[in-house]
Amino acid sequence: MKTTARAAITTVLATAVAGALLTATPAASAASAAGGHQGLQTTLDQAVTGAGLPGAMAEVHNGGSTWFGQAGAADLNTGRPLRPQDRFRIGSTTKTFVATVLLQLEAEHRLSLDDSVEQWLPGLVDGNGYDGSKITVRQLLNHTSGIANFAVADQVSKDFQGQPFLQHRFDSFTPRQLVQLGISVKPQFAPGTGWQYSDTNYVLAGLVIEQATGHSLAREITDRFVKPLHLKSTYEPTADDTGIHGPHGRFYSKLGPFDAPTLPEYDVTELNPSWGYGSGDLISTVGDLSTFFQALLAGRLLPPAQTAEMFTMQDPGGAWIPQSHYGLGVASLTLSCGRVWGMGGAIDGSWSYTFGTRDGRHLLSTEVNGDWADGEQWGPVSVFTKELEAEFCGNTTA
Repeated sequence: MKTTARAAITTVLATAVAGALLTATPAASAASAAGGHQGLQTTLDQAVTGAGLPGAMAEVHNGGSTWFGQAGAADLNTGRPLRPQDRFRIGSTTKTFVATVLLQLEAEHRLSLDDSVEQWLPGLVDGNGYDGSKITVRQLLNHTSGIANFAVADQVSKDFQGQPFLQHRFDSFTPRQLVQLGISVKPQFAPGTGWQYSDTNYVLAGLVIEQATGHSLAREITDRFVKPLHLKSTYEPTADDTGIHGPHGRFYSKLGPFDAPTLPEYDVTELNPSWGYGSGDLISTVGDLSTFFQALLAGRLLPPAQTAEMFTMQDPGGAWIPQSHYGLGVASLTLSCGRVWGMGGAIDGSWSYTFGTRDGRHLLSTEVNGDWADGEQWGPVSVFTKELEAEFCGNTTA
């Protein structure tokens, strides 16, 4: 869990970057024709040697070809390299899975995105300036609900900011407790009149899914995506499952600003994921994320009407990552040569992005096992933007 500033950018990132179809990318095409991803490999190397990250990896899918590159170490104690099968916490990319479930439920006529929160979760969002009858499911998904992010609640800021995180990272929360933390902070705007990234929105979205289906959120994600797409390394951990199953490295945090080269590094691989319910707790790999987003961007997971809803973008103004817009659990990022679509996620020790062309044919999935980047204003977000510029635009100087 991040502190206010970290939460904002995590949020920011937690999502990350996407955009419109890359209609013209001559530089990227030339790079691919040359048979190389040297520019991308250079950015990975610089993430370690320049930005001071422990390790960085990326997997590219372009048509029928796949490329994997890495730099640094998955484990600073052993020095072993990152591998394609390494699992990691995907943070807010969880939101894309949740939004896709809700849009599938709408297509199945089991709910409407214009239903109120009160209709599905009676009495849960009420008081302190909130009225769940005036907030829709759609507003949860596109962050226009006005519901505050539970990450900025006083208790969370006190217990999870800086050094206290080390003592509280195994604390457990129920989804309803997270909602109560969120609404303990007064809304900044009335529903539908502003934009504010809020993990609380997706906690509520997960609870709506459980009410509409009678199943756990984990079961719906497994039955709808993990099994049919053969995402063998993707799963939602239980609240008391503090580790990561299967192959994985170690994950490191400086518990401070993104650009803090003198701060010590802490191993934060183990933590209680319960505060990420619906908004940031899934575990996956670069390969599984590529498979999921290829299917989503190619229109294989949603009918055309729901696809159009998902990719209807909101302009966050100055409230989010520059050059980015946000849809329903997906984001868009404008690069120097066009726009890419996808999502990113941040959690203590692990930041990741998965973005590609609107048809899903050209896709990059990347992860770093540290939550800082020396000399970079936006931390790992700046590193990821350089990777995207290198891969899609052939630009290694961004």
